[in-house]
Amino acid sequence: MRIGELSGRTGVSQRLLRYYEEQGLLRPVRLASGYREYREDDVRLVGRIRCLLAAGLNTTTIGTLLPCLRDEDERLVPTCPDTLAELRRERDRISDAIDGLEQSRSMLDTVIGAGTAAGVFHGSAEG
Repeated sequence: MRIGELSGRTGVSQRLLRYYEEQGLLRPVRLASGYREYREDDVRLVGRIRCLLAAGLNTTTIGTLLPCLRDEDERLVPTCPDTLAELRRERDRISDAIDGLEQSRSMLDTVIGAGTAAGVFHGSAEG
């Protein structure tokens, strides 16, 4: 199938599909005409990529994990010994980022509270 059909079937723009190819996540066959030719399996592969991106992983990490994941009952299942450890490291990284953002929000709440108590916010919307 051509890139337009893959885009239509996955809901992912052609631009993003080309980016996934640049990142080594997709490997379409290049025809003599220069057109990309995708396989039926690429539809599921794009789904895996989107799932991992939604989970907060970057394309470099996804590239190392993709060969070690398979689809089973509409979920991704690790198949390589080191995959779980890598996923746990990524989860810890995301947890640390969340902790940092929660601390930042708390500090902003303190500053906003001090401003409100001092009468700085007259009639403005507060979160």
